[in-house]
Amino acid sequence: MGKIRRAIGLMSGTSMDGIDIALIETDGESHIRRLAAGGVDYEPAFRERLRGALRDAVDIKERNERPGSLAAVEAELTRLHADAVLRFIGDRMLQPSAIDVIGFHGQTVFHAPERGLTVQIGDGPALAEAAGIDVVHDLRAADCAAGGQGAPLAPVYHRALAAKAQERPVVFVNVGGVANVTSIGADGALIAFDTGPGNAMIDDWIARRTGASRDEDGALAGRGKVHDDYVSAYFRHNYFALAAPKSLDRNAFDGTLIEPLSTEDGAATLTAFTAAAIARAREHLPEEPRMWIIAGGGRRNRTLMSMLAGHVNGAVVPIEALGFNGDAVEAEAWAYLAVRSLDRRPITFPGTTGVRVPTTGGVLSRA
Repeated sequence: MGKIRRAIGLMSGTSMDGIDIALIETDGESHIRRLAAGGVDYEPAFRERLRGALRDAVDIKERNERPGSLAAVEAELTRLHADAVLRFIGDRMLQPSAIDVIGFHGQTVFHAPERGLTVQIGDGPALAEAAGIDVVHDLRAADCAAGGQGAPLAPVYHRALAAKAQERPVVFVNVGGVANVTSIGADGALIAFDTGPGNAMIDDWIARRTGASRDEDGALAGRGKVHDDYVSAYFRHNYFALAAPKSLDRNAFDGTLIEPLSTEDGAATLTAFTAAAIARAREHLPEEPRMWIIAGGGRRNRTLMSMLAGHVNGAVVPIEALGFNGDAVEAEAWAYLAVRSLDRRPITFPGTTGVRVPTTGGVLSRA
């Protein structure tokens, strides 16, 4: 067993809702004690600046490039994370010295694993200085440099959580901006990959049509009609012909394809596409999952959960059914990964990212 540390995970990822925060005590292996969790929503104006940064990121050629508004948005995003951490620990009457490390994801603005390139904005050294806590950041880059996809990274944490799942094989599904699965076989073997869009296409559609940030509870999709011809068109994307492991950029699919549809029908069609893409994960798995455990914001979309249940044979349950906080799991994973990084233990594996050998990663910035 490794050294037990207190770690904070900060997750914004590919969604643009805000920052998820979790504090855990862990050795990076089997010892996991959940201590606290919280979150901060982004202001609508900052979300718009993030959307602009995503547009400016399309021409990135190198990891350190920050064209257009990216540098300014990165600085603002880092300040928001620092403020969130200090408020989080202050509310719990903690001092920075009580925390050993922060696992900092940042905001994914560009992801092209076929080019060995993934870019998450967020200034690790500036966060370490502002928070007064060591920060492990840029956790995806080493995997990409070693030939992996750089995503998904949470599977090693999902495997630790699976000890509470009585069913095997079991699949964890994180429905964030992009959806990904972690399959844990009867023998504990890990297979993981991005299945397709998660909330991103739906959120972007709702934002364009209504100005809201999401389809709350899947209500709009629930009132709409699914247009199967558009779903079929999306499935002609070459991503679905690729073997796993594989991963996606947030903007891999053309959200404007469905512009002729009503707001409700567009939401229903995108939700149906997302659910069907998750269900297609079975094609890459050696065994039929007996349980689909759903984490991330997508688990709150009742229409999505219902559609997914209609596609698969196993039970579809929110991760709360296992006693976990679905809003905190990804942030907890980043705390867990930061501790593994400090100990130079693997965070990615051939079955999860396609990297040739189990690989560690992350950059440490000292407070």
